[in-house]
Amino acid sequence: MPRTLDIQMNSFPIAGTFTISRGAKTEAEVITCTLAEDGARGLGECVPYRRYGETMESVFAQIEAARPLVEAGISRGDLLSAMPPGAARNAVDCALWDLEAKMTGQSVAARLGLADLKPLTTAYTISLGEPEVMAAQAREHAGRALLKVKVGTGDDESRIRAVRAAAPDAAIILDANEGWPEAVLERHLHIAAQAGVALVEQPLPAGCDALLAEIRRPLLVCADESVHHTGDLASLADRYDAINIKLDKTGGLTEALAMKAEAERLGFSIMIGCMVGTSLAMAPAVLLAQNADFVDLDGPLLLARDREPGLRYAASLVFPPESSLWG
Repeated sequence: MPRTLDIQMNSFPIAGTFTISRGAKTEAEVITCTLAEDGARGLGECVPYRRYGETMESVFAQIEAARPLVEAGISRGDLLSAMPPGAARNAVDCALWDLEAKMTGQSVAARLGLADLKPLTTAYTISLGEPEVMAAQAREHAGRALLKVKVGTGDDESRIRAVRAAAPDAAIILDANEGWPEAVLERHLHIAAQAGVALVEQPLPAGCDALLAEIRRPLLVCADESVHHTGDLASLADRYDAINIKLDKTGGLTEALAMKAEAERLGFSIMIGCMVGTSLAMAPAVLLAQNADFVDLDGPLLLARDREPGLRYAASLVFPPESSLWG
């Protein structure tokens, strides 16, 4: 049977509200690609992101435009030049990986030489809010090994101190989502270092982050919105110590694997992150995150309802996907 592509828009409710410096959301809107061929089926999920000019409609249309190439049997290698980096290519690329695994009977992990997949310690996200609200969230999850704390205002000192006091034993990542004004950058980094924070993500806006090269950085600073694909890496070496690789930015696992290898060669610490999506979106990232320095794949934990079957989470660990989910 010839290859066929099915594209679906899906919505999954978030448990409560997810808030960052750019706003709040109450549901995760995702696009699911299903590739079918010779009785096998491969799945991929992406999360369109407005910050990068994507909408559900635009990403759906982008995948639809690629339908003739996809159904004609395009390879993952050729897909890299046929579609630009971003959410649309991610869904198709991951569906191709899954389809290949199902058709050959060889798992994606085996194809990547990952013979001994390990459960990974993943961050759990604390949404941006007033200090006392964030402290209450942190206290509730103080037993987790790693907390990712959303900040990104002109005065985050009270938030940083409140969360640290509420979760004294947890490792902490701060994610400013481009929200710190230059005037407070050094002070906030100093406060974060004082509080024993392990890493700060994207404190300044992408494209306006040159100041990071001019100051002493007292802890690891990680690029997120500033880095999308392998070609971005070389220009960031003077400003960042780490990079956050997300499949929805790279445009799939194929590019993400190349990007991770090049980032390691250049000496960056590696963080594997995610948008707020389901276990289907996290599954390929769990493979990518093997041996990463920081893992932030808690998307399904923020949902009121996940896909079935989903990934297994226990305490601070996320376990590798079963083939019935992906790969």
